[in-house]
Amino acid sequence: MLRCAPLLPVSFDVVAMNPQVLDELRVYIDPLTLDEHDALERSILAEGCRDALVVWGDILVDGHNRHAICVKHGLPFQTVQNTTFKSMDDVHLWMIEQHLGRRSVSDFQRGVLALRKKDIMAARKATAALVASSTPEADATAASASADLPPWADPEPLNSREAIAKAARISSATVTQIEKIQKTAAPELVAAVKAGSISINVAAAVASLPAEQQLAAVAGGKKELQQAARQVREARAGQRAAAVAEMLDQPAVAAEPLPTDSEEVAALVKRLRRTITDLHAENVRLKADISRLSGSGHSAH
Repeated sequence: MLRCAPLLPVSFDVVAMNPQVLDELRVYIDPLTLDEHDALERSILAEGCRDALVVWGDILVDGHNRHAICVKHGLPFQTVQNTTFKSMDDVHLWMIEQHLGRRSVSDFQRGVLALRKKDIMAARKATAALVASSTPEADATAASASADLPPWADPEPLNSREAIAKAARISSATVTQIEKIQKTAAPELVAAVKAGSISINVAAAVASLPAEQQLAAVAGGKKELQQAARQVREARAGQRAAAVAEMLDQPAVAAEPLPTDSEEVAALVKRLRRTITDLHAENVRLKADISRLSGSGHSAH
């Protein structure tokens, strides 16, 4: 992470220490490009580590790249305590908020971060409600504590796809696709979309296939993944056509079985209802046109 100022007030008692580097926090750190790393390394070798690393207790929160370079070369560095964190969830939420605001973070990663934020905030709210229900005094204490929370620790959960999409600056449809990737995609497929080798749309389509077919598609490269996604979409189109044909009481050619995924079924039903409504409106319009034309023909005589 390049020298970026912390988003929160910190204690300015700067001290030297050897902070812990936790893997659960490293996942939030954007890897530097080779050029960025070399530039940061040259700067630290020439001028030292000028900015203090942010820690919570003895845990490193901000400055992972600078810390790694200093350790590599045996260079001194200083740390500064962020005293606003009350729990590890606070640290996670703060780091998530930092990364959600960065343009360099991909749509997929922002969606993953927003969904992670939703889970943390929902768990916090559930815990707070449980504590508050125990005694009236606990309820008053919880309300007082919530009033002093910083923006990144807002206790309101992201309880809809629209809210999650807004936080991640992506569409709600993309949020749905990311959720599907997280639930059903093989690790290799997730790695491919994280690396930007394939789009979220392609990955979500391929994620509906059995694991062995996903692995085969990933092994085949980008073209094979795109072909697999195209086949999935064509199969779904056939399923939709079969459903429409059945509703219209018309024979379907090579009808595919209807989808079993609950979200896909709900979406299909919604589309079919909209189609029926549109057809009904068109039928009413055509009848009105016929009536009007018939009236015009009689008046001409």
